[in-house]
Amino acid sequence: MNLYIETENGATKNHPAFEDNLIQAFGSVPAHWEPFTRGVRPTPSIYQLLESQEPVYVKVDGVWTDVWPLREMTVEEKTAKQQAVITAFNTREQAENWSAWTFNEATCKMVPPISRPAADEAKIAAGIYTYWCGADANWKDTLVRPEGEYKFDFVSWVWVAV
Repeated sequence: MNLYIETENGATKNHPAFEDNLIQAFGSVPAHWEPFTRGVRPTPSIYQLLESQEPVYVKVDGVWTDVWPLREMTVEEKTAKQQAVITAFNTREQAENWSAWTFNEATCKMVPPISRPAADEAKIAAGIYTYWCGADANWKDTLVRPEGEYKFDFVSWVWVAV
């Protein structure tokens, strides 16, 4: 379905309407309604922000479209985001287990010194998980997870009833 947007003096008015609705209301598409194409809302990269949750309408190659302006984070915003990730990582339960992990500025994530091995679906189905073992500074398989409410103790490397 084609969309059109009402214009006045080169600026948009209101929001887009379907061509069928305009034809029903006016018998044809009025001259002051111009073609409109829905744009795709962008996904900001790690250090970008949408300037608004609402798009602005911009004329591109003779057709009006949605545009969501993006901007790069300021140095202060970037630093605050990075610090929030580091703080959340370092203040979680048993955080000492991951003390060898480092912050990757490019991804804004904490990363292990050794890449995690590929998931083994057979182990997962059997209740065996591969976790980072800070004492060994490597990835290690857990014991089979018991039935019920348990959490994993990374220091003693056992499942503990909650």
